[in-house]
Formats: sequence, C-alpha cells, structure tokens
Amino acid sequence: MIVTRPAASAGSLRRRIRGLGGVPIGLPGSVLRAAPERAAVCAALIAARAAAVAVFVSPAAVKFAFAACPKLRFARATRICAVGVATARALSRRGLRDVVWPRTRQDSEGLLALPELRSLRGCRAVLIGAPGGRELLAQTLRNRRARLTRIDVYHRQAPRYSARQLAALEQAPAPLLLLASSAEALANLRAGIPLHLFARLAAGDVVVSSERLAARARAGLFANVHVAAGPAPAELLNAACAVLARHRL
Repeated sequence: MIVTRPAASAGSLRRRIRGLGGVPIGLPGSVLRAAPERAAVCAALIAARAAAVAVFVSPAAVKFAFAACPKLRFARATRICAVGVATARALSRRGLRDVVWPRTRQDSEGLLALPELRSLRGCRAVLIGAPGGRELLAQTLRNRRARLTRIDVYHRQAPRYSARQLAALEQAPAPLLLLASSAEALANLRAGIPLHLFARLAAGDVVVSSERLAARARAGLFANVHVAAGPAPAELLNAACAVLARHRL
C-alpha cells in the first residue's frame, strides 16, 4: 500500500499496514516545515491565549505550535477544538484537557457542526495550522462573525522523491493501492513522479477520505476511486481491505 501522509505523521498507518501483513511504500504528498519566524509565532500564540476559541487543524499544528512555544497554555474559558481524534490526542499529550472534537465526521465539516462553534458573533477565535489547503474553516468562522486570527505554525513543501522511493514504486507488485487524505498530496504526486509511474498509480486503486477528495482524484485521472468512512488510519485501512478482498475474488 502506498502511504501519502507526511513522514512524521505516517507512522501509525505504516504500522497498521505491517500488522495486516502488508508492505507500506512511503510517497509523502508533502513535506512539513516549521514556520521560519519562531519568535514571532510564539508571540502570536501567547497573544492568543485568552481567545474564546482555539482551533488546531492537525496533529502537525500541535507539534509545531509547541515546538515554537513549549509552555503554551490557554485561559480556562477558552474552548480548545481539534479537527479529529488524532489532533485531540496530540493536545492531550501536551497537557490540554477538555478538547472538543467531532466524534462522527472528523473533518472541517464535522467540527463546524459542533454546537460549540455555532454561535461566534463577536468572539475572538484563533485558527492554528498552515497556509494553503481548504479555506472552509476560516471562511465559515468569519461568516459566523468570529474575530478570527490565523497563526501559521508550519508550512507544506512539495516533496522531492528519491531514486529509492521511485524504485520501490516501480517494483511494487500489483494490485497497487494508494491511500490519500489530501488533494495536495494527489497533485504533488502527479507533478513529482515520472509519467510512466504516475500512469501505473492512476491505473490502480486509490482510497480517499471523502467524497470531495474522490471527485478530485477522478478529475486527476485516477481510474478506480474508493471512499473511506473518514481520514483515520483505521477507516482508510478498512476501505483498503475491502478493495483488496474484491481483487482476490
């Protein structure tokens, strides 16, 4: 199975694949780097400690925020929100309790459906993450009249694939199965690997984390697109196992 998550956040998925007897091939869809002005990032986080709402968009947002500001804490009244369980767990490991996160749909839509984020008129909110990507969270918080501050604690770069990574892809036995939870990852794969290898990927199966991403995958010429219940490793792998079972029939 081909894992497109950044190397730093792909460990759980790779371990689960090995536990199922599979061989993970790492082709990260992006490389994560800390924001260059660490002191400025820390100052912005400290200034945001009394916000009414603080939203962390990913485990990487937690990692880089605390790397810049190790003693970061928020006011007792601040509602600390996470997009999913992995981000909530990362916050818990940093000592932040009572984190709000969606139990069903673990994405921007799921978070925005929570009652804690429905009434925000005049409230100060901070969105902690990286530039680029989807704008749904930021735009919706503004539409709900929150006074929003974005704090970019990291940024994404397009990866450069090594000869070893490309050889692993070329030599991988069929059926090829790609796991993706980011449109950016799919775009970077298409731009970053040789055409004949992308054609091999596109002719195989791809498991994506949402219907939105499925539409992007089909537009990107992927032939066999399957939608998982969500972006969590277990959800992606449940869908992947179902795809592989059909190949064995």
